[in-house]
Amino acid sequence: MKHIDQKKVHNSLRKYRKARGLTQKEVSLILGLKSEGIVSRWEIGHYLPKTVNVLKMAVLYRTMADALFIDLRKALQKDVLKAEEEILKNRQYG
Repeated sequence: MKHIDQKKVHNSLRKYRKARGLTQKEVSLILGLKSEGIVSRWEIGHYLPKTVNVLKMAVLYRTMADALFIDLRKALQKDVLKAEEEILKNRQYG
């Protein structure tokens, strides 16, 4: 798990878990985690799960991995496309 600097990472983990009718404890057992507290910290956005756990949850929740973090994906997409545009622009004029 990666700790995020005092910011909350908005996600849809709780929404998808609830839609599947699962408790945090059940998710933690299915994913092989030590406690449901880890799931809670992911859902409130204090920590990011490891990639393998994101992929496991996507399978469990019957969705794509990026759907679990759609707001983060949109923000990253904006940043990456802006950086890409700058690099390509510099390549043209460089």
